[in-house]
Amino acid sequence: MRVLVVEDDRALGAVLRRGLAEDGHAVDLASTVAAAEKFLLVEEYDLVVLDLGLPDGDGTALCAKMRADGHSAKVLMLTARDALSDKVGGLDAGADDYLTKPFAFPELSARVRALLRRPAESLTPILEIGEIRLDPAAHTVWRGAIVVPVTPKEFSLLHYLMQHRDEVVRRTTLLDHVWDANYDGLSNVVDVHIANLRRKLELPGADGVIETVRGVGYRLNA
Repeated sequence: MRVLVVEDDRALGAVLRRGLAEDGHAVDLASTVAAAEKFLLVEEYDLVVLDLGLPDGDGTALCAKMRADGHSAKVLMLTARDALSDKVGGLDAGADDYLTKPFAFPELSARVRALLRRPAESLTPILEIGEIRLDPAAHTVWRGAIVVPVTPKEFSLLHYLMQHRDEVVRRTTLLDHVWDANYDGLSNVVDVHIANLRRKLELPGADGVIETVRGVGYRLNA
């Protein structure tokens, strides 16, 4: 899953970024409202971890703007303020959960997992295309009755392709969604992971489900 952390405390931001990445998420980090808005313009996020107090604005206002602009990402709001009015204001602005500083990272990680288990209202909890089924909550993939063991990156790739079924998804789009914006590794990393995922999903005598569109990207066929 792709996560945007909006936190102006550099030390805390680094901890959140590292911890969420270790949980298998692609993580971008912004320290201001302006930087967060730029990320939101060009990326599609599953979750935003949003600090309430930012140097150039207020997290509550940013959350309200996200909802007004149609962003459906789950929002976990962080703040050192523990007044009931602050919590109510954040939730009323569109936040899905609220965590008061200081907190232990395992609690934040558990809240993130809980939020990501909640299906968007417009989506069914389990995605199903042909023989392929994917359960975002259980983080499980099946082909027919067989459970397919996949890595976190392979799961994220398949999840994105299933959400965009029958569309040609560019390699750069997959790279941006599954890896973070600062990724500077091998240029063929998407191709390598797709090849591994394709091998795991294929069954003897069955048609392949991930089609390579030469020079463009990949398409998951129903």
